[in-house]
Amino acid sequence: MASGKEITGKIQSIGNTMKVTSALEKVSASKIRKSQNLMNATRPYVRMMRRISGHLSKANPEIRHPFTIEHDTVEKVGYIIVSTDRGLCGGLNNNLFRATLADMSKWQEKNAEVKLVTLGKKAAAFFKNVNVDILGSISGLGEQPQIEDLIGAVRIMLEAYRDEEIQRLYIVANEFINTMTQNPVILQMLPLPPDDDTELGDIWDYIYEPDAKTLLDEVSVRYIEGLIYQAVLENLASEHAARMLAMKNATDNAGDLIDELQLVYNKARQASITQEISEIVGGAAAV
Repeated sequence: MASGKEITGKIQSIGNTMKVTSALEKVSASKIRKSQNLMNATRPYVRMMRRISGHLSKANPEIRHPFTIEHDTVEKVGYIIVSTDRGLCGGLNNNLFRATLADMSKWQEKNAEVKLVTLGKKAAAFFKNVNVDILGSISGLGEQPQIEDLIGAVRIMLEAYRDEEIQRLYIVANEFINTMTQNPVILQMLPLPPDDDTELGDIWDYIYEPDAKTLLDEVSVRYIEGLIYQAVLENLASEHAARMLAMKNATDNAGDLIDELQLVYNKARQASITQEISEIVGGAAAV
């Protein structure tokens, strides 16, 4: 059995760790509301941009925009992968990477080449060891990501699609359900999937300036940028929720471990006292 000094040292060390995990839990709890507000504020914008794009496409069927063209064969596939910059958020990133690798393997089995853009340090560090072509990486977006910081990576993939260097584009991120649940999702971005919005049933048109084709191109690009920005905000909210839960579990486990060690310490102390009493009694009997 370990000595009392060793056990008290372990209790103190675990107690210090418990203070850190408790502080991280409180920090994430304070940030999650703000990230949720940012996430919810962008959703109407993305929905409206998609609706306008759908109206433009239906009102002008003669315009064949590159983003709506379905390729007969898919030889190269692109992914934009959104991860966190920091760890200590449970299995949030690992679950995302596992789902991504499973989807990639389906294309690789069809001899398709995979190209990536990573958003977040964890994705960049993970996929540099995977046999894929990384076109770009962005990290350090902070607590208030700006869409201007994402445009460079977005344009890389959009230009690759226009030039037919890729024939399919996906975005991979964690979807925020609630503080207890965050699910990895793989969403097809290009070609733009059919919009099932019932409000697009009524065909009506706009007055264009400068022309319908130019406007459709601008709206489609803005929609893609908005969709990626929304995914980044969803992932940020998921990060804070996952870290809050992971740190709470770590704090609770540390408390349980301290209780167990306290019992071991009490038993060791009692055994030490009993031994001392036995030695004293034995010495007195010998005299």
